[in-house]
Amino acid sequence: MVRSCEQGIPAWVAVGTVLFLIHSVTVRGAALKQEVALDSGATVLNHSMSMVQRMESLLALGNSSDVTLRVQTINTDEVKVIQAHSLVLTLQSEVFEELLLSRNNSYVLLRETPDCAAVFDKFIRYLYCGDISVRLDQAVSLHKLASKYRVWGLQQGLTQYMTQHLSSDSPTGHVIGWYNYALQMGDMVLRDSCLQYLSWNLSSVLQSAEWSSISEDLLFSLLQRSDLILQSELELYEALETWISQNQPVSSTVESALKAVRYGMIPPHHLFRLQKQSPLMQKHYESIRDLLYLAFQFHSASPIQLAKFFDVNCSIFTPRNYLSTSWGSPWVINNPTRDDRSFSFQTQLGPSGHDSSKRVTWNALFSPRWLPLSARSTYTELGALQPTRTDGGRPRIIVTPATSSPDFAGVSFQKTVIVMARQQGKIVVRHVYNFHQSTEEAGDFLVDADLQRRASEYLIDSSLYLHIVIKPLYHTLLVARK
Repeated sequence: MVRSCEQGIPAWVAVGTVLFLIHSVTVRGAALKQEVALDSGATVLNHSMSMVQRMESLLALGNSSDVTLRVQTINTDEVKVIQAHSLVLTLQSEVFEELLLSRNNSYVLLRETPDCAAVFDKFIRYLYCGDISVRLDQAVSLHKLASKYRVWGLQQGLTQYMTQHLSSDSPTGHVIGWYNYALQMGDMVLRDSCLQYLSWNLSSVLQSAEWSSISEDLLFSLLQRSDLILQSELELYEALETWISQNQPVSSTVESALKAVRYGMIPPHHLFRLQKQSPLMQKHYESIRDLLYLAFQFHSASPIQLAKFFDVNCSIFTPRNYLSTSWGSPWVINNPTRDDRSFSFQTQLGPSGHDSSKRVTWNALFSPRWLPLSARSTYTELGALQPTRTDGGRPRIIVTPATSSPDFAGVSFQKTVIVMARQQGKIVVRHVYNFHQSTEEAGDFLVDADLQRRASEYLIDSSLYLHIVIKPLYHTLLVARK
């Protein structure tokens, strides 16, 4: 009989004892923690690393193995053989439990795709040791195995790993591939994280090699969104031209994609140029002629006049989050916990060509410790205005126009504050906050940010990197004429 090298007892007994202890700790974890909390004089002796090393050695040597896993790569003769232990497999995976109960031989034949077969050793080691090293190119394969064998802790851990590594560099890109995989697997957390990353960092995605691999479904999901962050609508049109040129979709797909472009957000001189110089627009001009005509009307008339005849609450008149200087300004706040900061910038009154010469000056105030109105007392007993900043307050940002104007009639301004961060060495969008009218009372602004900590994920080199975008939204004044 094979014996444990350190304890001098049968190896299967050692394995059973170890796994029983692991299972007991897992099931009774809350009770154990409560017991430790109650017994303040207790000292915890932690030898878990030694236990993990013994389990890893048990797998590597195959001591007292009672089942052989034959992992065959689909459509090949390649077979990987792993000596394993039924107790470990059934404890970690209900799928393995079913397979082992129904087997007729001392081995179990598993058929896996080439990518999953390549990382199967890693997967099995996780079942023994509870830790795993992951690379970007292995994440999907390991996630597939965790899902197939219902190892939920590993599956959730890999989903978290993938959501945290969307900005990592890879030779051909990985976010679009992960999105397609998440859609296929029904992993809504990963799908939504990928879609948000693509929407918030679209400019960099448009310039990457990954853009040409985007699926039609994902393309239309992005085109319908108003929260896309990019330089301009013209940038999106030109990227769409590239995608169509490289993928050659059917005409109906091309026309649907072209109809999703918000031509009212493209300045008239660029629209004229596209009509003359864009082969794509010339080829499909008839399908978007009405949209272009409406865009030129939008640019030639005042928003008030336009709102009398058209429903301006539609997507063609709704801006996305454009980073060009006509729509807002970046703002870097050094040492953001120190004191209040103010900043002024100008934007075009609206995207309409009619308003191209009109500017609005905006005043922005950032306070690291602002007290909400609901917590203030307006006047003290002596009648003096009470200070609005306290150490117990939270970060606030207020963005207001420096002056009012009759030109504001029929227009409301949505303010979008974009917070940048460095992830895996790359500058990406960390969070987006939208304010419609009063920006002061938006209670979630930086609510989770620890600005005191130098290594805060909201800071870049101890500074807060913001970009303020002003989005004019038009309102229909009268019912459109029939």
